[in-house]
Order: sequence, then structure tokens, then C-alpha cells
Amino acid sequence: MTATPDAPIPDAPTPDVSQPWQWDEQTWRGHVARVRAGRSLRPESWPGGARAAVALSFDSDHETIPLRDGETRPGKLSQGEYGARVGAPRVLRLLERHGIPASFFIPAVSALLHPGEVRDYVAAGHEVAMHGWIHERNMLLSPADERELAFRAADTLEKLSGTRPVGIRTPSWDFSDHTLAITRELGLSYDSSLMADDEPYELLADGEPTGVVEIPVEWIRDDAPYLMMDRYAALRPYTPPRQVAGIWRDEFDAAYAEGGLFQLTLHPHIIGHRSRMAALAELLDHIAAHQGVWYATHAQVAEHVWKHAR
Repeated sequence: MTATPDAPIPDAPTPDVSQPWQWDEQTWRGHVARVRAGRSLRPESWPGGARAAVALSFDSDHETIPLRDGETRPGKLSQGEYGARVGAPRVLRLLERHGIPASFFIPAVSALLHPGEVRDYVAAGHEVAMHGWIHERNMLLSPADERELAFRAADTLEKLSGTRPVGIRTPSWDFSDHTLAITRELGLSYDSSLMADDEPYELLADGEPTGVVEIPVEWIRDDAPYLMMDRYAALRPYTPPRQVAGIWRDEFDAAYAEGGLFQLTLHPHIIGHRSRMAALAELLDHIAAHQGVWYATHAQVAEHVWKHAR
């Protein structure tokens, strides 16, 4: 499956300085319609007659979060380094123990800092997918800069992994007015940054089908909102890891009952700590106790649902 090629990236539109309550109907409808959920791609069945699909993903941000913000002191960088030095190896061992393939969305700068990690992902049969250049905030970039960084990131991951990436998760799940057009120009099969459904769907651009599969994310199914810590702000990990895993267990149980997709987003520098890995291991044990579960990378899910949508 290949996304439909898009037109060249237009110049940034003139900002609308009016208040939203002053917009006419054409204006607010235009904003809503720019990127929209199209037809559902929930398949008639999953491979091998499986009852449900499980797509685990890990965003290997590592040092790029502080670097993006111009934070170059050792303290913040060491928190990211933990993800590469300790978290990612633990994740790989847990996945190997369960025989589960996963998708690793990695900023190109992370990949350049840790090329051996990328090789380890590939050697273990996991997917390497795009996650920006330096975890940049794409909604603050010009269209030209966003495009240049995206193509540079794709080229870098292809060189390091040996395979051109077929999917993207935008940094911080930010989606500018030009992100979809860039995704289509790259020829990517899927995106995993938006939240309009529990199940995969096709993205529309101004009402027109694009051929791009959306594998939706949700903050409920992400470790960061529950477990992040900022020393100088009110951000604290208030929810114990096993309670977080309990939320995800309920999400899986509902997906299994409905015959749908359970998608999870994790970060090696967050989930990779001992107590949190224990909770993740319990979740995977819970899933493994169910018959008829298809474990797949995001790329495999996108390929399957595109071919077998209802």
C-alpha cells in the first residue's frame, strides 16, 4: 500500500486574526475538514482468525526532548540517556521473552546518537519508524523546514536501519496544516498521531481520501501522562505503575471483546524503570492468557487493514 502522492507544499496561509466567534461557516468548516477521519478500516478478521490485534509501540526519544528545548546540561540529558542505556535493552528482553514484534518510533538524532540500538531493533524483527528529526515542534516550523526535516529523518533512518520507513508518528503527536501533505509526499503508508477512533481509519484531506492509514493513538494509552516528572513544575507521577497497567488492561479487555485493535504507546526512558517494567510485564502476561491475539507492528496492521477493510 502506498499513499496517494500529494501536491507540492503550499506557502503558509495568512493567519486569521479574527476571533473564532467571528468566523463565517466556510471558515470553521474549512478548519475542521482539513484533516479528517474517513472510512473505517476495521477489518472483517485478523490474520489467522485472531479475535483481536495488539500493536505495541515505543517512542525512543532519549536525549532529543531536552536537546529540542535547548537544554544541554547533563542532568536532563542523562534522563534521556537512561532510555538508550537501560530502558531500551529491558524492553527488547521483555518483547523477546513474549515473542512480540513492536514498532519503534525514533527521532533521527536519537538514531544517530545510538546507531547500535537501531540495529538491535532490526535484528530482533521490530519496525523502525519515523518520529521527527530532533523531536521538533512541527507546528512552530515553516512548511519548508518541516518538510526538510522529515525527508532528512527518513533518509537517516533508511541508512541506519537498511529499510525505508513506511510510517510516522509526529513528535508530541503535533500535526501542522502541512503534516499530512508531507506524509503523502514521502509516500508513507500510515500515520500514528491522531485520535478520531479506536480502530484504524483512512485519512481525508479536505474531504478527499488520501490512501494514508491512521493507526490512532490516545493519551489514555500512553505512559507519559501518568509517569512523567518535572522537578521545577507541578508535573509528578501521581499514578502508581500497576494502576496505570490496570487502565491499559481494561483497554485491552474491551478491544478483545469487540474484536478490535489494542494500541499502546510507551517510551523507554519512562517505562524502562524497574517498577514500571514489572507492571508492563504483568500486562503482557494478562494479554498472553487470552486465545486468538495477533501481535503485529504498526506497519503490519496498516497493511492488513488496508487490504481487508469491511
